[in-house]
Amino acid sequence: MKLERLDSLVIHRIKHIAEPCARGALFTIFFWFGLLKVMGVSPADPLVAQLLEKTMPFIAFDGFRIFFGLYEMVIGFSFLYTGLERVAIVLLLPHMATTFLPLILLPNETWASVLVPTFVGQYIIKNLLIIALALSVAAHLHPIKDNQK
Repeated sequence: MKLERLDSLVIHRIKHIAEPCARGALFTIFFWFGLLKVMGVSPADPLVAQLLEKTMPFIAFDGFRIFFGLYEMVIGFSFLYTGLERVAIVLLLPHMATTFLPLILLPNETWASVLVPTFVGQYIIKNLLIIALALSVAAHLHPIKDNQK
């Protein structure tokens, strides 16, 4: 088999599995990490608690943690089911905005020095991949048809 034909075949197969893989990965990350929050065993809890204290100190952490975990689980399910992708993306926008806040509001936790993130900082910055993956799912959507003419 010629290299060009093999390359074309591999690309063709990848195109068929890329979107389902992206949806599955987004579901797994959001559902799993959300479930850990709901169960009260998330390694992100201390960071979330610090950020909550800094931004909304009038909200009790335990209630917020459960709400936030359920919110993440809904994002995960919304990416998994066809027709709910737009819901997932709308829910993802404030989630990602808040996720990046520790880089600004909790610099001692997220930066070792200028442009050198801590492990926590790296964990946050990798969310750029989640945004890119969500955009790739959105790119496969069909425009909503306006029935008003």
